[in-house]
Amino acid sequence: MLAEASPAKKQRIMGPSHQGNGLGSIQNKENYQKLQIERLQLPIYSARKRLLQEIQKLDTVIVIGETGSGKTTQIPQFLLESGMHRGKTIAITQPRRVAAITVSQRVAEEKKTAVGRLVGYCVRFEDMTSEATKIKYMTDGMLLREAILDPQLKRYSVVILDEAHERTIHTDVLFGVVKDCQKERRKKGIPPLKIIVMSATMDVDHFSRYFNNAPVLYLEGRQFPIQVYYACNPQSDYLFASLVTLFKIHKEAPKGHDILLFLTGQEEIESAVQSIKEISRDKEQEDLTLIVCPLYAALPSQAQLRVFQPTPKGARKVIVSTNIAETSVTIHGIRYVIDCGMVKAKVYNPNSGLDILKVVRVSKAQALQRTGRAGRESPGTCYRLYTESEYESLQTSTVPEILRCNLASVMLQLLALGISDIINFDFMDKPDTESIVSALDQLHLLGAVEKADNIQLTQLGKQMAAFPLDPRMSKTILAAKDYDCLEEVLSVVSLLSVESILVNPARKRAEAMAAQQKFMSSDGDHITLLNIYKSYKGVGGNKQWCQENFINNRNMKTAMDVRKQLREICQRLELPLKSCGQDMTCIRKCMTIGYFMNAAELQATGEFITLSTRKPVSIHPSSALFRCKPAYVIYNELVQTSKCYMRDLCLVDPDWLYAAAPNYFRRKKPANSN
Repeated sequence: MLAEASPAKKQRIMGPSHQGNGLGSIQNKENYQKLQIERLQLPIYSARKRLLQEIQKLDTVIVIGETGSGKTTQIPQFLLESGMHRGKTIAITQPRRVAAITVSQRVAEEKKTAVGRLVGYCVRFEDMTSEATKIKYMTDGMLLREAILDPQLKRYSVVILDEAHERTIHTDVLFGVVKDCQKERRKKGIPPLKIIVMSATMDVDHFSRYFNNAPVLYLEGRQFPIQVYYACNPQSDYLFASLVTLFKIHKEAPKGHDILLFLTGQEEIESAVQSIKEISRDKEQEDLTLIVCPLYAALPSQAQLRVFQPTPKGARKVIVSTNIAETSVTIHGIRYVIDCGMVKAKVYNPNSGLDILKVVRVSKAQALQRTGRAGRESPGTCYRLYTESEYESLQTSTVPEILRCNLASVMLQLLALGISDIINFDFMDKPDTESIVSALDQLHLLGAVEKADNIQLTQLGKQMAAFPLDPRMSKTILAAKDYDCLEEVLSVVSLLSVESILVNPARKRAEAMAAQQKFMSSDGDHITLLNIYKSYKGVGGNKQWCQENFINNRNMKTAMDVRKQLREICQRLELPLKSCGQDMTCIRKCMTIGYFMNAAELQATGEFITLSTRKPVSIHPSSALFRCKPAYVIYNELVQTSKCYMRDLCLVDPDWLYAAAPNYFRRKKPANSN
């Protein structure tokens, strides 16, 4: 039962490969020989000949491999070495950027090359490939963007869809795109495209039926037994229970046994990391220290790679991670897993138009994946911070993201791909028509599509599709060209595209708020972010300045990289890169043009309601406008906790709302607008 309950990820990632400059080059001959010996010992190696025979004769194949079988790292190499790639590139998609980066580094080491040459990776805002690249690891969203420019994916001979069971929104769209691409290439006599769908666990029959009854190949792998412990009683505070469990393990577990703790998001993780460090300083064992590493998607690549570095003697590594570590990465040394039982997920309601980020229960499939992290290399232990009866009541599998998210971005991508009959697009699990129509209505209101006999992109829509952003953010950027404030809007959008740049540690909250007060703007959070960006740039990104002002230096660096890439897209589109100086009004007008559907109005009762659905909402305590009562605001997102909170707010004028979308506000026109 434990073997079944613990399907683990397949990649083999060695800590030493992630030290230094990240190029993944072979340090010495002995290390290279060691890697080759490890390759030969992988379970998949004995199946190499048979596997290649099956892939050779099939257009599409589904590969299921147990944990540690080696399919993510080895199958692309087998295809390359056999010549089956026919001189073209092999694409391997991953749902998460950290997996694309780390696996490419491992494979580059095994091929005795630097990342970016024979083996490379491409993730959002970072491309480490060249003309010489033949094995290309990439996020599914990046392959989708390539398909917009080249719908037949002519540069690729094989597309490997890895981690298919995760069913992210980009993965689901990619399924339909590559399936259609394969059919079109066959029709036009273009050299065929092979599709390989891979996972450690999935609904095999569902996938096989979707891919024209593709055969399923099973690979034997490694899975060690895992002891699972449940909580005796339901836990009201899973964060506190996590810390208690962690230090119990630390006190009793042997040296060299590392711990993986699952939490829900960056703020929670950063808070837990700080608490663990402070408690461990008080309880430090003379012969065993704790090294605490956070891991979440917004963490810069180099910071993410620290979790793969080998644990020094006399220390224990504790990794505090979101669900990014469920299947996307394998970290050596993990013997204990603590599963809080919760995950952060977006849930979209097309009736209300609200896209709400909520902390929800994991599914059984997620719980099993988390448990499997403990049995990757040896017998392990998993502590579930929920009762066995609570586990039995969990949903069997995670609801595909495409069935619970705002589809506007997906619809924009499909239209950019030239797919106009979206209602009949070949989704594996088709969203309901209401969600699709709602998304198209949003795009129409944003001016991205024309609704004639056939829905098609406008010129504005084509420009919006050039940005790897939410359509509302793309519209905001494009509006900025008419207000001569593109430089400022790029800065704001870049900071909104990363996790929070403000650090608010629980034990220093008052000190942090006092330090950040100098940046706060009565115009709202967007101008506050701009103030921080200008100050950060003014001190040259000084780390000490960030610490003194409780600014997250890592997230700021990421935002700077994002801004650089967005600026390059603007240059390609020949948008005028002008600055508005001190005039903040034009920036707020641009935000209104992009986010007019996210407007809220102050009521006589002192509460806010959304103009679109008349839903009661509140200003989030972290907002610069928290203690204010502006008549009208727009917001970037709603977060549901004890209340429905608006986050990232901007003070707006009702006349701007009406000017941005007169048809939309014809029946929802603000009471005191002209």
